[in-house]
Amino acid sequence: MSQLNSVDTALLEIIAGMKNGKAPGAYNIRKDSGCADRVNSENVTITTKTDKPGIDITFVPGCKDSCHIPVIITESGLRETVYNDFFIGEGADATIIAGCGIHNCGEDASEHDGVHTFHIGKNARVHYIEKHYGEGDGSGERVMNPATVCYLEEGAVLQMDTSQIGGIDSTNRDTKIVCGKGAEVVITERLLTHSHQVAHSDMEISLDGEDSKGRVISRSVAQDESVQVFRPRVVGNARCFGHVQCDSIIMGKAKISSVPEIAANDLDAQLIHEAAIGRIAGDQLLKLETLGLTPEEAEDRILKGFLA
Repeated sequence: MSQLNSVDTALLEIIAGMKNGKAPGAYNIRKDSGCADRVNSENVTITTKTDKPGIDITFVPGCKDSCHIPVIITESGLRETVYNDFFIGEGADATIIAGCGIHNCGEDASEHDGVHTFHIGKNARVHYIEKHYGEGDGSGERVMNPATVCYLEEGAVLQMDTSQIGGIDSTNRDTKIVCGKGAEVVITERLLTHSHQVAHSDMEISLDGEDSKGRVISRSVAQDESVQVFRPRVVGNARCFGHVQCDSIIMGKAKISSVPEIAANDLDAQLIHEAAIGRIAGDQLLKLETLGLTPEEAEDRILKGFLA
């Protein structure tokens, strides 16, 4: 166990809502490739993997509980790959608050690559919340590459809310979901990039089970000379419903590429996709400015509302 300092606790509050490094229920804090603190609860057990870096998180069947599993990196030049597996028992109702914060004040790149695999039992429900954030006055890059794989059994429901709230120089996000009979997934992704930052996001939802449902909602803002590339894909392999929606605001000299895809392999698959990229409308800015906001305040208010 390593001791938390003021920088650590500030990061934990931003990415996981943990005040003073604590949270109700079970939690595990990973700091600079080590465990800073861990608490198990009656319904949630967190154990360290023995074959590779990472943890196993188990929710007992039928329970309603939560856990926090944040990661913070404060050492410049630290690079790590972590494997976390989640086992959600049948009929459980689980809330999982993750997140990664990098504080880099050095010259070398700091990088966290996280591989999360979810096994969601029959009729279980999961709300997964993940925030990524970077800070620090060093020249070293802050890099995050999250990979998420989810298997939903019959009747399972997954709500996944992911956001990159600033300060990440490079990210490659890879998400794969497999839905069984009657399973449902809703993914909401929010990304903010600025300066010369680059963000790539690839998603694939396979609707394998009859009456399964999948929805992707992507909202992003690209500022300055940053680059964003989105490739969400929904595949219907049975009677199912899928919807992909991508909305982006482009500013400065930024570049955005949005490539939604739907693929039907069954006569009764109903799939929809839509994408829009544009700048902030002038009448929106004018309206807020007439209410007393400066142009900068008006722009900031619109962007926060869009990414909320």
